[in-house]
Amino acid sequence: MGKRQFSLTDRLISQVDSAMRTLTTGASKAGRASPADKVQEGIRNEKEAKHSAGLMRINHTGEVCAQALYQGQALTAKLAEIRDSMEHAAQEEVDHLAWCESRLKQLESQPSYLTPLFYGLSFAIGAAAGIAGDKWSLGFVAETEHQVCDHLDRHLQELPESDDKSRAILYEMWKDEARHATTAIEAGAEALPKSVRRIMALTSKVMTATTYRF
Repeated sequence: MGKRQFSLTDRLISQVDSAMRTLTTGASKAGRASPADKVQEGIRNEKEAKHSAGLMRINHTGEVCAQALYQGQALTAKLAEIRDSMEHAAQEEVDHLAWCESRLKQLESQPSYLTPLFYGLSFAIGAAAGIAGDKWSLGFVAETEHQVCDHLDRHLQELPESDDKSRAILYEMWKDEARHATTAIEAGAEALPKSVRRIMALTSKVMTATTYRF
């Protein structure tokens, strides 16, 4: 038997379900153990814990945005193999969500209150990219992952020296995101115009500045 073909309505219902699970704290279940599980807690004081929590909150929101971007693209992608690729990447991002949530809980903190807003914006961008064409959609994936890797690099440096648990999580996330970017490029991603890349970077800065505290 051939693979079942889902209608747009089926995919829309599936995306609503995915959105609810993405935005509900504790609903994301990782398929892989957290890289932090085997690392000893090193946070020494409240100041370090607060700073690490702020950075991990940013990264959690970034993963929410990545989920939304992939889900929006999967909804409107024209080729079935592109939809499948987007859905597979989104599933891998679930691990990142669960890892970040778990670490925030360990740091006695919580995800950003602004995640629903950024989810909605990212989903709309992803859906628009899918409508524009699969090569452009893949281009958004590649550029998004490049920018995510850049900010993960910065956070790996900005974490308190003692916080090896958070550092282990971010390093594993960096490897996954870099692989997603490479996969998108190999699948035929179209390089985005410089103006679009700048808007994406500006949006990322707004998200970073707000979710660190809220």
